[in-house]
Amino acid sequence: MDKELIANTLKKLKENSPKKNFKQSIDLIINLKGLDLKKAEHNMNLFVALHNDTGKKVSVCAFVAADMEGKAKEVCDETILADQFVKYKGKSEIKKLANKHTFFIAQASVMPKVATAFGRFLGPKGKMPNPKMGGVLPPNANIKQLYEKLKKTINLATKNEPTVKCRIGQEDASDDNIIDNILTAYNSVIQKLPNEKQNVKSVMLKLTMGSAFVVGKDTKSKDDKKKDKDKLKINPEKKKEKPAEQNPETKEKEKPKEEAKLKKEAEGNKPKESKKEAKKE
Repeated sequence: MDKELIANTLKKLKENSPKKNFKQSIDLIINLKGLDLKKAEHNMNLFVALHNDTGKKVSVCAFVAADMEGKAKEVCDETILADQFVKYKGKSEIKKLANKHTFFIAQASVMPKVATAFGRFLGPKGKMPNPKMGGVLPPNANIKQLYEKLKKTINLATKNEPTVKCRIGQEDASDDNIIDNILTAYNSVIQKLPNEKQNVKSVMLKLTMGSAFVVGKDTKSKDDKKKDKDKLKINPEKKKEKPAEQNPETKEKEKPKEEAKLKKEAEGNKPKESKKEAKKE
């Protein structure tokens, strides 16, 4: 996808979206085609680490054993020890926990217990500790480094529809950072599609409270459109286009017709003889 097209669409998005008294997020929407979501290989569920922050506050909960408690508490927003899992028996308690945090990580040794206690609630929300994003911790894990990575991590998933939606940044972020995040997310999706770009129907950008704009479609800003209108007012008449040059073969075919026409015209222009002159002859 071309950077200039993204930049023009981003400019149009900001100029034509309603202003709010809060910082809106910029969302990326990738509409897909030619997929059968009944097939597991056509579904998508990726965790991608962007190069730049999306502006979203991230909350991380850690499930660990006693030997990793200290490290986890230094970094994570909440730490739950394995022997405390029994406290979360009620459905409402676990649902509340699931909604409270963005990501869940777990020490590898306690993962079976995590699956038993929390799997049926975290699983459907896509929040189970995931090894693909580094969420399952080995004994020597650098939790602080993982936390910083998760702040820039997004989930790209089809979620039973041929569309991938994600937050890609905040409206006050620099265009360069937003464009970089868009390209990182887009390229990650492309690599996982069976026919790559052929499976992409359209790419759209939108602000939280604004309309969606298709990347590459009518990217002229209001100012540019006004300039075009002003030009038409100054020069309302369009330049006449030069007639297309005739094909040589067509010219040859037309020659006899033109010659006959000219001959007829020449005969018609000859002075008519009077009756007296005709008798004298």
